[in-house]
Amino acid sequence: MPSTSPSLWVVATPLGNLGDFSPRAREVLAAADMVLAEDTRRTAGLLRNAGIEARLVSCHDHNEEQRIPEMLEAMRTGSTLALVSDAGTPLFSDPGYRLVRAARKAGLTVSAVPGPSAPLCALAASGIAPQPFTFLGFAPRKQSEQLAFFEQFARTPSTLIFFERKNRLRTTLETAYNALGPRELCVARELTKAHEEFILCRLEEFQTVPDDLLGEITVIVGPPEKEQALDTQALRALIEDEMRLGGKPREVARRTADRAPGWSVKEIYEIMKDLRT
Repeated sequence: MPSTSPSLWVVATPLGNLGDFSPRAREVLAAADMVLAEDTRRTAGLLRNAGIEARLVSCHDHNEEQRIPEMLEAMRTGSTLALVSDAGTPLFSDPGYRLVRAARKAGLTVSAVPGPSAPLCALAASGIAPQPFTFLGFAPRKQSEQLAFFEQFARTPSTLIFFERKNRLRTTLETAYNALGPRELCVARELTKAHEEFILCRLEEFQTVPDDLLGEITVIVGPPEKEQALDTQALRALIEDEMRLGGKPREVARRTADRAPGWSVKEIYEIMKDLRT
């Protein structure tokens, strides 16, 4: 690489299909003095398949902060580093942000080699409005934290993208529905691999999503559908109707949400509190 090359390269690698490993990514990784990898064993296999010999150094969530001084010193003394994740574009729910930020603050040159990205790949093939979109990373594990997490995006006028693990998917989709209300939904798994699959339905139909999915999962939730929502007066009448049927406030709010397009359980619950006072 020329002497004007960046001190730190952020390099996208294949999600699964090795045909997506770009010539430029191969060139940068082959020429780097160090390749910082989330999982050195996984990256070693990728590089071996490409015929690339490289010095691999681990850089993951548990050691990134401690690695930064050493990596900055290496770059200051002329070493060229390349950062990769297990798959796709680094920093998207993967390590690397703190190192890139520290390099920028130190006045070092950082550049990226673009390529595969699970959020963009899933969005492009989902058929759901591609812009604007908001990438959320992984949702919190605890259901109470999940609800608050999704509620903060209930009024965001954009498509939402997040990652989830297979054993929590259906529960997370139910929580997302309670916070966001009825929306388009796409569950994408095993992107670019032999068993790639796109499940297209509605967020309120979360129970129809299989609970035995395998592989990496990316979820696309469409933007709010307020243009189809009931007006406030009609919504209040619906709430009063459901309140007469009885039940705990959250149950009433959930039943109302099933009958009120474009309104989330949280929004209905807040209106119910006004009606009770």
